[in-house]
Amino acid sequence: MLDYALLDALGAVVRHGSFDRAARELNVTPSAVSQRVKLLEERVGSVLVKRGQPCMATPPGALLCRHIERVRRLETELGSQMPALPGMLAEAWPTFRVAVNDDSVGTWFIDAVSDFCVERAMLLDLVIDDQDHTAQQLRDGSVQGAVTTQAEAVQGCRSTRLGRMRYLPVCSPVFFDRHFAAGLTRDALRHAPRVEFNSKDQMQRRFIRRITRADLDPPRHLIPHVAGFVRGCASGMGWGMCPERMIRPLLETGELVRVVPGAHMDVDLYWQSWRLSIGWLDDFRTMLQKSAKAFLD
Repeated sequence: MLDYALLDALGAVVRHGSFDRAARELNVTPSAVSQRVKLLEERVGSVLVKRGQPCMATPPGALLCRHIERVRRLETELGSQMPALPGMLAEAWPTFRVAVNDDSVGTWFIDAVSDFCVERAMLLDLVIDDQDHTAQQLRDGSVQGAVTTQAEAVQGCRSTRLGRMRYLPVCSPVFFDRHFAAGLTRDALRHAPRVEFNSKDQMQRRFIRRITRADLDPPRHLIPHVAGFVRGCASGMGWGMCPERMIRPLLETGELVRVVPGAHMDVDLYWQSWRLSIGWLDDFRTMLQKSAKAFLD
């Protein structure tokens, strides 16, 4: 029989990426958290956490994290149906931990889910990551759902297509005149600074490869915030692939211009969450798929 106090310690370390932050959540000392994780590792005969900054689950650790989160959600649902059951976990405001890309949070995701969260008295805990990498959060067991570009379902999860986000290559008029007045040549793209969200962001590289058929590495600004990313392009710092929904007003006023008229890149987004049937989780998936149609192509 698994010791759930030990599993709670493991789950907290993986969620927060730190023994210290896990200790604050569990209201114990970091040493106590470390001892619990070590004891669990001894019992299962495997290393469960990669110690580092941040701490990350090993494959066996991820399996256990997913298990404890599923048990917690099942007990929460049962507690809502049988609140008088002795010892039952009754969580009046259940927390749903979801991995989402910042572009979605800044454009459509909050509007799509807000009514559901209010009506169901549910709290969101958003983990921001690149859309090409959010599925890894599911594999690690640190989230229960993810907006991702991965169509193939993660083991133990189901995948549902949400729609398509369109990105446009844009820059300020001054930047365009300085770097692209003579055309979007290979040499121009090699020297024109680009804006990227973080080191995982491959959108600009893919656009360059599509235009030039070459792997170029121009100077780059790293701005891991969607609104700051757009401002970086509008202020003349560089060019970048920006969400069309967010920059329409800036295109209309001329604060931003397209690097190539008509050019765009489309990104298909999927919702992945546990295959395990939990009432509110199934309802969330259905709601999100329906709501996304109003925001995504």
